[in-house]
Amino acid sequence: MGLQEAPPTSVSAQQVQQLHSSPESHSIRGRLRAHLQGDKAEDGENPGDTKDRASPRFPACRPEGLALTESQQLPVIPISTPRCEQLLNMNYSLHLAFVCLILFTERMCVQGNQFNVEVGRSDKLSLPGFENLTAGYNKFLRPNFGGEPVQIALTLDVASISSISESNMDYTATIYLRQRWTDQRLLFEGNKSFTLDARLVEFLWVPDTYIVESKKSFLHEVTVGNRLIRLFSNGTVLYALRITTTVACNMDLSKYPMDTQTCKLQLESWGYDGNDVEFTWLRGNDSVRGLEHLRLAQYTIQRYFTLVTRSQQETGNYTRLVLQFELRRNVLYFILETYVPSTFLVVLSWVSFWISLDSVPARTCIGVTTVLSMTTLMIGSRTSLPNTNCFIKAIDVYLGICFSFVFGALLEYAVAHYTSLQQMAAKDRGTTKAVEEVSITNIINSSISSFKRKISFASIEISSDKVDYSDLTMKTRDKFKFVFREKMGRIVDYFTIQNPSNVDRYSKLLFPLIFMLANVFYWAYYMYF
Repeated sequence: MGLQEAPPTSVSAQQVQQLHSSPESHSIRGRLRAHLQGDKAEDGENPGDTKDRASPRFPACRPEGLALTESQQLPVIPISTPRCEQLLNMNYSLHLAFVCLILFTERMCVQGNQFNVEVGRSDKLSLPGFENLTAGYNKFLRPNFGGEPVQIALTLDVASISSISESNMDYTATIYLRQRWTDQRLLFEGNKSFTLDARLVEFLWVPDTYIVESKKSFLHEVTVGNRLIRLFSNGTVLYALRITTTVACNMDLSKYPMDTQTCKLQLESWGYDGNDVEFTWLRGNDSVRGLEHLRLAQYTIQRYFTLVTRSQQETGNYTRLVLQFELRRNVLYFILETYVPSTFLVVLSWVSFWISLDSVPARTCIGVTTVLSMTTLMIGSRTSLPNTNCFIKAIDVYLGICFSFVFGALLEYAVAHYTSLQQMAAKDRGTTKAVEEVSITNIINSSISSFKRKISFASIEISSDKVDYSDLTMKTRDKFKFVFREKMGRIVDYFTIQNPSNVDRYSKLLFPLIFMLANVFYWAYYMYF
């Protein structure tokens, strides 16, 4: 119940008049007169003989030679003269004010005592002393020790997710962890609750909850330890903490940057197994709040849900609470940073198809520049990823495609230029061959006559000398080489580009068409499969 403050007490003029006419005031006045007359009797004077006498305090009212002792607190004032009567009335008013002050103080003390009694009675009913509440309390034993397991209900508020690292495969989050359980040893009368100082947590039993797969965690201490302990009359204990933790998260980067990562936050008891402590979510999925309001730099939280699982370990079977949430990466940032520049480099490499084959420096410069720029872009895209990463990521595939087209444009010019040089050389060889054919014809015609003359001597030579078969073998071998070279030449001529300008003409069509088809298959696969 609430207590109202007593209004201040005031003394009215009527109360002063009553005090003036009260028996106490007459008694005070009588004592003053008796005191005055007693002083005069001691001096051997007539009480009425006070004219032209002076006192130390009131010189006009006391005769000379009349001393006032230190024990006398009131001045000896003769009442025979008008001036002395005036001073007597003034002294009386001072005493009256003093009496009023005493009465007012006494009344305030009485009311204050009543207020303190009521407050103490209220505190005794609803808020018992912590020493009395914990008398005989053993913080080393869990509630209901030796009986049913303690039911601990948890709620979680996610304040922030500050960083998500693909290199370390973890995330850092700040959370508000609230735990509720019932301790029958902390019952008290009333229907209220009260909050204890965070340092008193050391005197109560609290669950040994820890974060599974946590790399590092700390409790905030500014300006004091961010802990809260609240006791309810039915024995319910609320224990709240503010924690920043870095938790491991296994990531599949094969579709990076079109990937969706699934991370977990798992809570479990360190020492109490399922026979001692049972963890539950207080309100199911509604036990977790704050995720729907988070705004991350590269991710969007698609959905989250809670689970209650069992963790079988060597020391026992433990209850584990799991918060699982999915993070989808925002691909727009990477499109602007990597995909668009690499596409522009590919298109830039196609410019060389419209430059003449004779412009060797121009086409070579474009090809080499685009290749080097593409290499730099590929290296820069991997700086934020682990060096020992074995994944072939989606962005690596796209950059590889772009690099292939850029390098292909450079090779295309090399092929076209080489073909043009071969064609020019072939023309030169054709002119030389025509001249040689004319000379060979003349040689053959002149040799026929000499050949006929030699026939007549052939029989004589055959009969006299043996036939040289080695010459025949060499002629057969030369004939085989000639036939092989002729067939290989036909094959080479089949693949030989007769017109080098056709290389650029076909490249202008094939390179953009193949690149567009590659993009269609790439985006369809990584976005929808």
